[in-house]
Amino acid sequence: MKVFHDIIEKDGKKLRLGYTTGSCAAAAAKAACYMLLSGRRKKTVTLETPKGITLTLRVHDTVIGESSVSCAIKKDAGDDPDITHGALIYARASLCDEPGVHIEGGDGVGRVTMPGLDQKVGEAAINSVPRQMIKENVEEVAALFDCKSGIEVLISVPEGAMLAKKTFNPRLGILGGISILGTTGIVEPMSETALVETIRAELSQKRALGYETVLLTPGNYGSEFIKSELGLDPDIAVQASNFIGDTIDICREFGFKRALLIGHIGKLVKLAGNMLNTHSKYGDCRMELICAHAAACGATMDTVKQMLACAACDEAVRILREASPELELAALASLAKKALENLKCRAGEWLDVELIMFSKEYGVLGKSEHADEFLSLITEG
Repeated sequence: MKVFHDIIEKDGKKLRLGYTTGSCAAAAAKAACYMLLSGRRKKTVTLETPKGITLTLRVHDTVIGESSVSCAIKKDAGDDPDITHGALIYARASLCDEPGVHIEGGDGVGRVTMPGLDQKVGEAAINSVPRQMIKENVEEVAALFDCKSGIEVLISVPEGAMLAKKTFNPRLGILGGISILGTTGIVEPMSETALVETIRAELSQKRALGYETVLLTPGNYGSEFIKSELGLDPDIAVQASNFIGDTIDICREFGFKRALLIGHIGKLVKLAGNMLNTHSKYGDCRMELICAHAAACGATMDTVKQMLACAACDEAVRILREASPELELAALASLAKKALENLKCRAGEWLDVELIMFSKEYGVLGKSEHADEFLSLITEG
């Protein structure tokens, strides 16, 4: 059993760990069940997480009624920028005639309205691991008191409906509140796993709805381009963030046939260097890559030196354009071709990939052969 140490070192910084909404829900359910069966108040509750780390958490806002007990655990996300940080996650426990543990979502817990997610349509958005945690902890308490009755657990988050507006839930068809999440029970600051799982959930939903062609973009620049230049709803695209390689892997895993990636040159240039996680901590080399392709297409030494001194890709494109429109066209086509080759290598033979590369300043800079065809398939639904 691991003891909870709330500090880790990441990229040279000391960061505080937190715990998930799933851990909060399970701990609240355990405490409420204990108070229901014992008749005694409980100020703290101990919970072992799936990661093997034990938490001791303070119990808040206990209400002991005639036939039920309600209490809450305050979500602590540590140094992760989680919008649920500080929210109270409530559990109400009550006895019922039907044996077993029965889990339901109440006020502020979202309801699934579209297929492809962890829970079925119509179910409360309490994911599988948190459900298992709640069940096991309530069963543990019931066994302690030799309780033979069934136990109903209602999970609620009073702030949930408001908080959900700041999450991906509305896009995923989870309405009315937040999701109760967590696979390890522990929140690691800026967890890459959590971000990739969000991408996985959105792709899973699109595949369940029958989509065979998917639109991908790294982030907000891409979403803005899709809206302003293509006239499309940006919500049709899945935001891959820096995890382009992982997103391609998931597309292949779910059986998509085609993927179109639309991205700003500042991100997609890195793909030409086979950096399929585009976060700066894994490398940059944007100017070096642009310069290499420009030089291969005939750029002069003076032009290359000017571009190497640039801080932004748009500025490098400006220098190329001023040197020669033909050089700009050739260099950017070469860059886009290499980026696509690396994407296709990652995608394998079962997933066909195309791309559109753009600049906020200069619009479309590069487009692969079948990009427009893929875009038509996406817009036609």
